[in-house]
Amino acid sequence: MQLQASRETVNALLDAGLVTPDQVDEADQVAAQRSRSVLEILLENGTVNRTDLLRTAATAAGLEYVDLTEYSVDMAAAALLPPDFARRSCVLPLRVEHGELVVAVGIRQAGNIELKDDLGRMASRRVRFAIANRSEIEAKINQVYRAEGELHDLTSGLTADEEAEDLSNFTEVSDEAPVVRFVNLLINQAISDRASDIHIEPTERDLRVRYRIDGVLKDAHRSPKNIQNGVISRLKIMSDMNIAERRVPQDGRMSVNHDGRRIDLRVATLPTVWGEKCVMRILDNTNTQLDLQDLGFSDDNFRRFEESYSKPYGMILATGPTGSGKSTTLYATLNQLNRPDVNVITVEDPVEYRLAGINQVQTNAKAGLTFASALRSILRSDPDIVLIGEIRDHETAQIAVEAALTGHLVLSTLHTNDAPSAVTRLVEMGIEPFLVGSALDVVLAQRLCRSLCSRCKLAYTPEPDDLLRVGYPWQEDEPLPTLYKPNGCSACSHTGYRGRLALHEVMSVTEEISRLTVARASTDDITRAAMEQGMSELKQDGWRKVALGRTSIEEILRVVA
Repeated sequence: MQLQASRETVNALLDAGLVTPDQVDEADQVAAQRSRSVLEILLENGTVNRTDLLRTAATAAGLEYVDLTEYSVDMAAAALLPPDFARRSCVLPLRVEHGELVVAVGIRQAGNIELKDDLGRMASRRVRFAIANRSEIEAKINQVYRAEGELHDLTSGLTADEEAEDLSNFTEVSDEAPVVRFVNLLINQAISDRASDIHIEPTERDLRVRYRIDGVLKDAHRSPKNIQNGVISRLKIMSDMNIAERRVPQDGRMSVNHDGRRIDLRVATLPTVWGEKCVMRILDNTNTQLDLQDLGFSDDNFRRFEESYSKPYGMILATGPTGSGKSTTLYATLNQLNRPDVNVITVEDPVEYRLAGINQVQTNAKAGLTFASALRSILRSDPDIVLIGEIRDHETAQIAVEAALTGHLVLSTLHTNDAPSAVTRLVEMGIEPFLVGSALDVVLAQRLCRSLCSRCKLAYTPEPDDLLRVGYPWQEDEPLPTLYKPNGCSACSHTGYRGRLALHEVMSVTEEISRLTVARASTDDITRAAMEQGMSELKQDGWRKVALGRTSIEEILRVVA
């Protein structure tokens, strides 16, 4: 790509310290001899890299620079331009912001007023340019507009007459069939966008596709209604479900290859008034290789948790709502414990991740293999460590407690809002309080919140009234803290957040808490005792991470009551 020589850009490079005056003078002489631009010579010599040059040129021109390698394009914005025009002109709509369409262009196109006018007429709105690497624009155009092409093929391949037919013939369809390519595209795009879930939802007039990214759902596509049955049927076949049954929920599993990695997906269908909804949970096996230190534990919380799993027996419970990262934490714990000299057995529903060197059992209610029945067999298989996917009933809880009391280390999950509630929940399940107090060693409650984007987060000094209103731990005689808030850039798709981190509440079951458990004390009494012994509540851990600049006040209030 040739770049127009710009004195402003060269001066900006000098001001930023990216080049020296001597390097510019030398490039000037070479440029004059070769009839080339100074910027081209600086690039050719390796004096400055293309990314720094484009970013500096964009700043000099008063425009935004966008790194498209990690950018998630708004498909609604992309649909405002014809794919052929986008390819021919090498422009890419990124998003609609404050009523303006933001379009990525190369540096040579930044001053093209005629192009901006053409884009404005086609999109029926004002246009604002952003600068990007031309090769990245071309690659992203192929990725983004492929969806539109596949959708066109699919809608022409599946007519309204065909949608009512038995679609069992999709088992024999080739990989080049439009419906197959469209489904593959949805899944690959979701994985590329770091989504944790894909929601395919029929509505009255169309088929809506949403991705959950960093815990928040985001619209990805709107597709014509007549492709609904074809897409759902294809997903059922890939997940080994009954394609003919549309009246009851079904569960399945599939595997796909993405950039040389094998990604598993857990699939569930649910009948709704407008047709079957399908939700796919993306299970990236890289999560199972996480170290506990990568999960965001504070020093004190990690010390408490480490003491518990270092013991040869006892019960460790992870609590929290669905999607709060309980399984990831327990898998990371197993990674610490998995050694050749210990026998680790798990019983899960379903087995989300396959772990090397660990015996994993999948429950099967139809065959009579429940958590309780599997646990009885597991305890006859000489285990050292047992992981139970979830304690759901009295029988499972009873066997788990007895296993913890007879020399086994038991890890499991429980659905409670906080750590102290786990004690009363087990008692409510019918477990004798003295058994709970003896078996339970530690309870970990956790939530997931979004991490602030490290590239664009903004420092600010909050108002005293705002801190007092939300309960932030600040005293009026103290100086106001410097906190951070989301801003938005190309790296985080202009959300201000990228990735997630965990908030923890670790309650060690001490003698005092055991005594309260035996006395059937209330959850409030147990909470007070735990806090007196140093337990930090979820919100307190959240405030610590706000003070460290890792997340925002608004995000803590969103995930913790």
